[in-house]
Amino acid sequence: MKYRNLGKYGLKLSEIALGSWVTDLSGGDAERVARETVNAAFDAGVNFFDCADAYSGGAAERFLGKVLGEHARNEYIVSSKVFFPMGRGANDWGLSRKHITEQLDKTLKNMRLDYLDLYFCHRFDPTTPIEETVETLSDLVKAGKILYYGVSEWSPVQITEAIHLAKENGLRPIAVVQPQYNMADRYIEDEIMGICEKYGVGITPFSPLAQGLLTGKYRKGQPLPAGSRATWQADRQINKMLTEENLEKVEKLLRVAEEAGVPLSVLALAWILRSKQISSVITGASKPTQLAANVAASGTELSRDVLDEIEKILDYHPFVRRVG
Repeated sequence: MKYRNLGKYGLKLSEIALGSWVTDLSGGDAERVARETVNAAFDAGVNFFDCADAYSGGAAERFLGKVLGEHARNEYIVSSKVFFPMGRGANDWGLSRKHITEQLDKTLKNMRLDYLDLYFCHRFDPTTPIEETVETLSDLVKAGKILYYGVSEWSPVQITEAIHLAKENGLRPIAVVQPQYNMADRYIEDEIMGICEKYGVGITPFSPLAQGLLTGKYRKGQPLPAGSRATWQADRQINKMLTEENLEKVEKLLRVAEEAGVPLSVLALAWILRSKQISSVITGASKPTQLAANVAASGTELSRDVLDEIEKILDYHPFVRRVG
């Protein structure tokens, strides 16, 4: 496993992280496999574990806290997120000082921790001034409850405004962003990557395999694999991605991966890690074998010829509008 700094900061993250979004805690056997997966990650050198208060209604935090508690605190980096409703009250969601403060206390209790290494605003809250959110997170850093904070799905304008507000008011700045980023969704290349490079903000993308599209399990003209995410996912995110265009690209990418001697999933993860602005890639794994496949991407360097061929296949066109 190789490690990278979190943006301009001193914190070192494993190139491959383990997220908890798809962690199955539906029964004793499922929890056993989830525990084995976390421990396999440790054995493979993974030191960054991502979670959120909304995952399984807090159960994912409690599970991860229990498993991580079997290891020394200096051996791992753990994150969680705040925004989504955690109750029926008017203040049980969002990014107000009240909700952030109360929810962080619940998260720390769930995870049996004194502090979080990273804390993310899961989404943007249009009902709360950015000043209130940034000031609250800065205060929590000063209080030692979190070490670094960041945002997930925020727009370039929102991220930039938060950065400048922190600077103008002498507050702790955003240190990391966690956007979606993969071969099928490259929007952060248009503006967010440039903002992060300018201000030294780390990037820890989620959904690097596009909900499973980039694993090669979904093939053009073939039925959905039994038990795959496309057969049970409630919000149908993966199903929306199974277009003829995307599946045709997958077929071409599979040939590139075969010629490079790696699985498509490794090709997709190594492609993200081609950018030095990426601090760590948050992957999901429901069993140790999936984790092992993801970890193989750390240190895998793709040749210029392979990268050029991938660009031809993806045929990405950044949004550019000439002004003036």
